[in-house]
Amino acid sequence: MSTRPAPAVRAADPSVPGPLYSLVAWPPEALDTWLRRTQERLGVRGFGAPHLNLRAPFQTDLTAAQLVAAFRAALRGAGPFEVQVRGWKRLPHLLFLEFERTCALRELHARALTVGPSTRAPHDGEGYTPHLTLGLGILPRAEDELWAEVQPLVPPVSRFEVGVLSLTREERGEVQEVHTFPLGEGEAPRAVPPTGAGAEQHPAPES
Repeated sequence: MSTRPAPAVRAADPSVPGPLYSLVAWPPEALDTWLRRTQERLGVRGFGAPHLNLRAPFQTDLTAAQLVAAFRAALRGAGPFEVQVRGWKRLPHLLFLEFERTCALRELHARALTVGPSTRAPHDGEGYTPHLTLGLGILPRAEDELWAEVQPLVPPVSRFEVGVLSLTREERGEVQEVHTFPLGEGEAPRAVPPTGAGAEQHPAPES
């Protein structure tokens, strides 16, 4: 009986050197500002700036140029899509604003997962839940109180359109936008300089 090696799908290992990459969409300014102010008022924070993951953070042996080319190919033909707010949700140590898991989001998530070889988070694939994180690493004794506080909160927008996705990289506690991919026919992706005035940098939370 012949045997074949198992697919190279691993969970990200923080002990392995190398950056963590993500494919994300940024929320509109009104929602971004509202979420940041809510985090400040409640004393919580997420990982970097508010963002919607199309793929959870992963590690890869691909170079940055190879990774950009792979995502460009995977996203070819994908158009702008609408995101619809579903409501608040809680998991242990985590509070977030959940979005509808639409066909467009499922398709884009599936496309993003084809890029590799790379690690894969347990909540990718069938467990994928599109969301904006409000609070991460919440202490158990504070979870019920915070959950009660967010229940009546209504975000300033109930839906928004996404026309651009961004490849980000986290290394040494900093989240940096590396490359953007406009969605739609006839638009060429543009590179974002890794350093300098053109780079958008987002500090990651303290561990």
